[in-house]
Amino acid sequence: MPRTMLTDECWSKLIRLMLKTGRVYDKPEHRNTFEGILYRMRVGCPWRDVPQAFGDWSTIYRRFNLWSKKGILMQLFTELRQLADLEWEFIDGSIVKVHQHATGACSEDKEAIGKSRGGNTTKIHMAVDSSGLPVDFIVTGGEVHDSKAAIELLEQLPDAEHVIADRGYDSEKVREHIRAKNGVPTIPRKRNSKIGNGDIDWCLYKYRHLVENVFARLKHYRSVATRYDKLARNYASTLALACCLIWRPMWVD
Repeated sequence: MPRTMLTDECWSKLIRLMLKTGRVYDKPEHRNTFEGILYRMRVGCPWRDVPQAFGDWSTIYRRFNLWSKKGILMQLFTELRQLADLEWEFIDGSIVKVHQHATGACSEDKEAIGKSRGGNTTKIHMAVDSSGLPVDFIVTGGEVHDSKAAIELLEQLPDAEHVIADRGYDSEKVREHIRAKNGVPTIPRKRNSKIGNGDIDWCLYKYRHLVENVFARLKHYRSVATRYDKLARNYASTLALACCLIWRPMWVD
């Protein structure tokens, strides 16, 4: 039997959250299927190579695709992030290479795959809380600049007292949007700025490593570190599931 990732206690809490969505029935085979999804996320193998011990690979894929389409995995993440400490929010982006299996014929669904000299890429725009736990994210093509995606990310984030980001977010539109949500932007200006950085709380800025730490933890999972999913919603669901596992020590009844 391949290595599994969920304890009995962890699964009991997880299935309660899934049933709470009203879109999942309580079936005994769901745990094995979920372990198969986690196995594929961890090792990054094709769906056909998921061990038979977890069930038929096509059943595991169809259920993952269905849960992704219904937004169930995103709802799990949404439920868990309600525990976030929103005194500080840290935002940043990270580029992910797209495997050739994730590209091919065009689809009517959103793919969020960008093309550049480096090949096909996707960018994860992530926000984390004061404890270094993921709060929300969006997925775009790899060519999208951080400051352009920042407004969309900030709009779906809950209000925070301080929002911290690096120089890639040096934009007055971003700062104004943060202030409009009653937050204080801590974003250094570029070196050629005439305004300078006299108003930056550098002590607080040093904690920006918390968002980098989340990217490092997420990329322990090979299906996150390299994108194998063609559709943006499926990759986002994989990412949401990885975020849920980061939240796992914080799960409470």
